[in-house]
Amino acid sequence: MQTVVAIYTGQGLADPLKKVFQELLPDVRLVNIIDDSLIGDVVRAGHVPELVNRHLNQYYRHAEELGADVILNTCSSVGDVADEASAGGAIGVPIVRIDEWMAARAVEGYARIAVLATLPTTLEPTLRLLRRKAEEAGRTVTLVSGLAEGAFDALVGGKPEEHDRLLLETAKRAAGEADVIVLAQGSMARMEQALTEATGKPVLSSPKSGVEQVKAVLAALEQAKAAREEG
Repeated sequence: MQTVVAIYTGQGLADPLKKVFQELLPDVRLVNIIDDSLIGDVVRAGHVPELVNRHLNQYYRHAEELGADVILNTCSSVGDVADEASAGGAIGVPIVRIDEWMAARAVEGYARIAVLATLPTTLEPTLRLLRRKAEEAGRTVTLVSGLAEGAFDALVGGKPEEHDRLLLETAKRAAGEADVIVLAQGSMARMEQALTEATGKPVLSSPKSGVEQVKAVLAALEQAKAAREEG
């Protein structure tokens, strides 16, 4: 049985992602590592502080010790840390950014992309990822920032209706300048249909596409293993 270790910086996405795994990868062993102190540290600092970077790399190494075939980095705010860990070669298994395929699909299909976020610390890494994916694909895109100010505080303050209202208002403003709306945070995926209906624009979210990428990576690993055994 293949193992995926998902690393979370907060509690909100674990249950929704579990359902996606049950749908797309029912035979995979899913292990969750959740440290909900991390996103608070990132928000307070306004960037990824060195301590959070170190903790994440410790979790990547622990995931490897747990037998991970693939590590899923579920938080877009710390996606750059996952990229650096992958490039550095210290982690011996693939690390998938939950938002990577979402970003690739956005730049492949649309020229004007609105990025919706409730935190600047998530908005900026998502914009960087979209620019990189556009460059890799040889595409020219226009990015529109849609920061729903106050929405994150409303959510953590126990006011989900206020969070949703602010998100919808921000989406409507950004939609006029965009062909598609990208949701920077996986926890927003539950609003995908409501945002599509409110704006008339397609909306892309990361949980399902992130797990689809994990599935593709696992399949490639199995094929490589079979080829080695045949050789």
